[in-house]
Amino acid sequence: MAIPILKLGDYLIASIQSALTDADLTRLQDDLARQVGELRSRGVVVDVTAADVMDSFTIRTLLDIAHIGKLRGAETVIVGLKPEVAFAMVQLGLRLDGVATGLDLEEGLAILSHSRGPTDGG
Repeated sequence: MAIPILKLGDYLIASIQSALTDADLTRLQDDLARQVGELRSRGVVVDVTAADVMDSFTIRTLLDIAHIGKLRGAETVIVGLKPEVAFAMVQLGLRLDGVATGLDLEEGLAILSHSRGPTDGG
């Protein structure tokens, strides 16, 4: 299942709406890496609000998405981790070290806006 990726200004937004196979996650990683370059995006928000469980492959893929994005010039923020998912991740030792996280899409966009620094307005 293809995950829709929306462009909002300088940012890309990918919203995971259902359980994904490993192939779906790999396709998302490839699509985001390609679109960051094609659209010259400066930030990526991956919304996992609908994800009830996240296994080690999912976490590793999210980390890879963030690292690939960084190498391509885009910051990544993961938003929408449910409390029970965060708790399970801690219990299992799964971490998103070095990746910004936020409560929701609004906060994720604010994090990206803040990380860009002030603009001079022209």
